[in-house]
This record gives sequence, C-alpha cells and structure tokens, in this order.
Amino acid sequence: MPSLKALRKRIATVRSTQQITKAMKMVAAAKLRRAQEAAERARPYAAKLSEMFTAVAAGVEPEAHPLLARRPEQRIDLLVLTSDRGLCGGYNANLLRFAEALVRQRAAAEMALVVVGRKGLEYYRRRSARVVAHRQGILSTAPAAMAAELAQEVTRRFVAEETDAVHLVYTRFRSALSQVPTTVPLLPVAAPATDAPSVDYIFEPERPALLARLLPRYVEALITQALLEAVASEQGARMTAMDNATRNAGEMMDSLTLSMNRARQATITKELMEIVSGAEALKG
Repeated sequence: MPSLKALRKRIATVRSTQQITKAMKMVAAAKLRRAQEAAERARPYAAKLSEMFTAVAAGVEPEAHPLLARRPEQRIDLLVLTSDRGLCGGYNANLLRFAEALVRQRAAAEMALVVVGRKGLEYYRRRSARVVAHRQGILSTAPAAMAAELAQEVTRRFVAEETDAVHLVYTRFRSALSQVPTTVPLLPVAAPATDAPSVDYIFEPERPALLARLLPRYVEALITQALLEAVASEQGARMTAMDNATRNAGEMMDSLTLSMNRARQATITKELMEIVSGAEALKG
C-alpha cells in the first residue's frame, strides 16, 4: 500500500488537474454558445443561397461553367476539417476514421488531401499521404476569410483539371453531446435536391453571367458553413471531454481519500498495538 505522504501528494496532483479541467470546461462552454449561435445564424443564408443557385442552374448545361464540368472521378481531393488542438475527446479520431473509410471506398481513384487543422496535418504526414495544401488557425481565423482561401485553392485545382472532384469532410454539429462526421460533394457543383415546384424567373443579367458570379460564392458559402459547424463541434466535444475529466478526477480523489484514510487507520492501529505491547512488556 502507498505511504500516507505519497497518497496526499497524489490527491493534491489530482485536485490541481481537476481545477484545470473545470476551468477548460467553462471556457469551452462559453465559446460553444457563441459558435453554436454563429452556425445557426449561417444556416438560413446557406439555405437561401442554395435555393437561388437551384433556380439559376435549372436547365443549364454542364459546359456553361468550368465548375459544373463533370468528368470521370479518377482523381479526387478531400477537404478535411480537423482541429489545431487536442483535449476534445474523440472529435479528431472519429472524423479521420470517417475520412479513411471514404478513401477505402474510392480505392481505385487517386486521392489528394487539403487539410485544415494541425491534428489532421500531423495524422496524414505520419502516414505519408499526399497533402496538396493545408491551413491552420481554424479557431483564430475568420471563417469567411479561411473559406475564401480554401475555395480559391480547390476551384483552381478543379478548373486546371488537376482533380476531377472535391469532397468536403467535416463534423456537423447537433448538440454538445452529439457531433456527426459528414461528407458533402463540393465540386463539380451540383444543384441541391429539392421538392419545391420549379419557378420560371426572369434573370437580369443573363443566366450564364449570373451563374459565373454565383458559383464561386456558393462554394465559399458551403465551406464557410462547414467551418462554423466544425468550430461548434470542436467546442462541444471539448466541453464534454473536460466535463468527463472533471468527474473522473472527483471519483479518483474519493478513491484516493478512502485509501489514505485506510492507511492512516492502519498506521494508528499499528502504533496503538506497539504501545500496548510495550506496556505489557514493562508489566511483565
């Protein structure tokens, strides 16, 4: 059994760790609230932009714009959104496992990766995967600015025919306890499926000119929405992980305190027995 001194030191260490995880949980909860509000506010804009794009792209031939061109998917880019920091439970592991499953499904295609986040970059570098571009600072960079850079990179590669398709892999936010790895086809741009009846609009300027302006913005909007969802998911996962760590630290402290009390009781009992034995020996 460990000594009383070792147990007291261990309890102090666990208590200090518990204070850190509790503070990190509170910080993550505050950041989660803001990130969740940002993601929810962006959803109506993304939905309306999708509706507009569907109306403009209705009846347009794929040759009308380079971002609509469909080719056999022999070369595929995956745009993977991970985090820069750890301490967020299985957030990165689940997403990267999901991305690896996608890669195995398209084993016949040549895969390239555009990675956001230090964790994803380190993961793929250890496996010598082909990373054609990477970005860091998902929490410190404005989502719109990062989305513009990423959209420019993937559209450049697609228009130059360096890749035949681009798929976006990110974690969709449901709640603080539930984040779901998701994939969305990004390029070539496809009109989202809708059950709404088609409406014949009169466009000004003409449909091809409007489409040329709308398509890059639509791609940026999809990436921006994914970045907002990823940030909210990361904060939710971190808050849940720190809450579990705080609870586990409390349970460990209770167990160590019980062990310390037992050790102290055994020490006291041993000392009493020595005193009684010494007194009996003196009498004899």
